[in-house]
Amino acid sequence: MESLGTFLKSRRDRVTPAEIGLVTYGASRRVPGLRREELAQLAGVSAGYYTRLEQGQAETASGQVLDALARVLRLDQVETVHLHNLARQSVKPGMGEPPHEEPHPRVLALLESLGEATPAVVLGRRGDVLAWNRTGHALAAEHIPFEAPRDPEGRPSIPRMFFLDPHTRDMYRNWPDLAEIHVAYLRLTAGRYPTDARLAGLIGELLIHSPDFGAMWATGDVSDCTTGTMHLQHPTVGAVSVDYQVWLQPDSPDHRVEIYTPNDATSADALRVLNQHSGRGDEPEPRTVRTEQR
Repeated sequence: MESLGTFLKSRRDRVTPAEIGLVTYGASRRVPGLRREELAQLAGVSAGYYTRLEQGQAETASGQVLDALARVLRLDQVETVHLHNLARQSVKPGMGEPPHEEPHPRVLALLESLGEATPAVVLGRRGDVLAWNRTGHALAAEHIPFEAPRDPEGRPSIPRMFFLDPHTRDMYRNWPDLAEIHVAYLRLTAGRYPTDARLAGLIGELLIHSPDFGAMWATGDVSDCTTGTMHLQHPTVGAVSVDYQVWLQPDSPDHRVEIYTPNDATSADALRVLNQHSGRGDEPEPRTVRTEQR
């Protein structure tokens, strides 16, 4: 999991003096971005206090100080939220085993009300599939049994599939862009839930087994995941382009309903074919998916 100091340093390295109008008079610099002293001065705190903050030696930081640091570091809204989340963590948070996630009945009712014409998937906080309709299953992972989300210990994990399952990776034509979003959202989630042992285990597993995940994680990027576009080369219906949008659930804020809508007439036709194919009830033969035990 990430510490406040690690995040601050990664953001400090990205901001050049010229970007914020700081004159350096041609002096040689040994750091890629701002020096600690420069950031502290611009944020209105002492250099000693900021150093202790970055090294994890300060007890806490006020919201006013964090907002000042976010302003100097030019953080966006999501990055600022992440900064505040990290600041609320204890220096050594104890890990705990969270209970199994279950979709709220209202979420399942919403999924049912969508019918099968609109692909939809219900995701938990770590990206586990908690439920899906048949078209959502056919679009995202038809090589996995439809009933898989019913087993809390064996639910499909979208991050695992994205980085450890070659079948899933090959299906997305814009895989690099989508993978970066997955990593940045996992970082945001890790800041929200620093004691979630399953989440820490997932991140550790991906760092060990996926060099691509490790490289993307090292960038320190953080972002929310609310809307976007997926370009697929689907094994059943061929080229499909869909937009996804995330519906957050007030009754279970950790859970998201992800809805997929076609971008063009060809993709709309493909989804109709996929709907008809998935509705016949003849499940495709499951393929071996490379995932690790949690």
